Amino acid sequence: MDINLSDQRNGTQIEPKSVHGILWLQTHFESNHWESICHGLVIIPTNDAKMLCEDAQKSGLDVNFINSLSQIDKI
Repeated sequence: MDINLSDQRNGTQIEPKSVHGILWLQTHFESNHWESICHGLVIIPTNDAKMLCEDAQKSGLDVNFINSLSQIDKI
């Protein structure tokens, strides 16, 4: 896994999981955001995350995109 993308309430969180993922993300974001990206502290709009996912996969990266999580109530 190179990049994890997971839906949050206010967008999609980016979490690099490998050196390849970090390096690839550095080519797509300005340098003042790199530290936050490396620590998984960046959330972008979900539509942008979908485009980012497609682009990363076309570049040969392994991307895990979790669209949403929900918990089932126990009866």
